[in-house]
Amino acid sequence: MGGSPAEAAQRRDLRTPDDNAAPVRPRICVLAPTPLLVVEVADSQAIPGRTTSQADIHLHPGGQGLWVARMAVSLGADVTVCGPFGGEIGPLVAQMLTTEKLTIHGVTYNGGNGAYIHDLRGEDRETVAHMPPFALNRHELDDLYGTLLVDALEADVLVVTGAEPADVLPASFFGRIVRDLRSAGRAVVADLSGEAAVAAAKAGPTVLKMSHEEILAAGLAADPEPASLLAAARSLVDQGVGAMVVSRAQEPALLVTADGAHLAEGPVMTPLDHRGAGDSMTAGIAVGLGRGLDIADAVRLGAAAGALNVTRRGLGTGRKDQIERFAQRISIEEMSL
Repeated sequence: MGGSPAEAAQRRDLRTPDDNAAPVRPRICVLAPTPLLVVEVADSQAIPGRTTSQADIHLHPGGQGLWVARMAVSLGADVTVCGPFGGEIGPLVAQMLTTEKLTIHGVTYNGGNGAYIHDLRGEDRETVAHMPPFALNRHELDDLYGTLLVDALEADVLVVTGAEPADVLPASFFGRIVRDLRSAGRAVVADLSGEAAVAAAKAGPTVLKMSHEEILAAGLAADPEPASLLAAARSLVDQGVGAMVVSRAQEPALLVTADGAHLAEGPVMTPLDHRGAGDSMTAGIAVGLGRGLDIADAVRLGAAAGALNVTRRGLGTGRKDQIERFAQRISIEEMSL
């Protein structure tokens, strides 16, 4: 991988006594096409002198890629995020990420990053305003691809997450990076939807994760019944996907490989915030593969990360010890369909 002698020694220290074994502390590279700023307006805490018209304001870096990266850090991985940062918001988000134990490899972005303003003072989260990011131009696409390619080649696992909105990156970008990394023998976990998922699937990722809603929206399944989702997953595996993981909200996730189909079942938690479960699951799968686990055990770790994340405030957050203990309660059972 190159680097100084000190860096090489540090990498050796992070490996098990068997030099050929997987890293104890895997390195994960995450493609984050649309890092964004999340502004939350919450009820003012019971502090003397405050009126009912006053509120607490919270700022968070967000976006699918950053939520995946945050959970991967929680699980003990060294994580690098590759993405565009620009405009007024991009530098602020990048600065906020320095406290997240992430390494940021950003590229110049003239269009600027997006943002959400959410009001949490009612029963449901209300989106007050949304500023979507602009599509990357061809020079920015080239810079992002080169940065991502070089970093991913030095990582144990590349995690490819989607853009929101989808037109920030062309679908061909996802297919090309998956193809190039797989050709180089690197593991790739893709968590995508729509045309990006289809393009990545054709390139043969190690794992492709989609929710059942995303499979339906892409026209890959006729209905949300297990038999229909299973048929869609098997079709993608037949086309070259190594393992297909289908998350189904509070229902057991499906794991489909060339060897068969399984359900990832565990205790059902009462959600405090249902958002972020899928991203946490993706992070757990990637870290598991980076540790050298087989796909079933990697999915078990991912399912535990996703299940516990919904019991917390803060997307992509969790405690490594709790997630690993909870993973022991996740069973991978063969499907009878």
